[in-house]
Amino acid sequence: RVAHTCLELMAQEAARYYSQQTAGPSPSAALQAVGMRVGEQLAERYSSEKPRLGDTLEVIKFICKEFWVAVFGKQVDNLRTNHRGVFVLLDNNFRWLQRLVTVQNAAGDMSSNHDTQLAALLHLQMPAGILCGALSQLGVVCTVEPEVKVCPACVFTIKVGL
Repeated sequence: RVAHTCLELMAQEAARYYSQQTAGPSPSAALQAVGMRVGEQLAERYSSEKPRLGDTLEVIKFICKEFWVAVFGKQVDNLRTNHRGVFVLLDNNFRWLQRLVTVQNAAGDMSSNHDTQLAALLHLQMPAGILCGALSQLGVVCTVEPEVKVCPACVFTIKVGL
């Protein structure tokens, strides 16, 4: 529980830090890069005692069940695929966005505000990088795109083989 909270708060602080930088890579690129490295290390740690995962679907299922629980504290709420290399992970109550919504609501109900969605999207760059790094470590080359419609629900679209 403590580790989940520390990781969550560190990610929020990183988003704030990179959004204030005037030089260097964009905040999104910087957060994704940090997330990639973290995801690679976490995937190595959480899969080290498991037999090698076979195909892409097996890896995605591992990410949705075991990895997601270890990193984000719960399973993915929904996994969809088109069976052509696109996987959509839905989390209806993503923990890393809960504090953001609380802060925004304390300033007035802005849960549907465009600014809140932009802030949420920035805060999802590191988790997207974590997913991409974990999948890369497990042998799946992909891109991960986060999306937010209504906080704290979010979607991660994984496109394999790109």
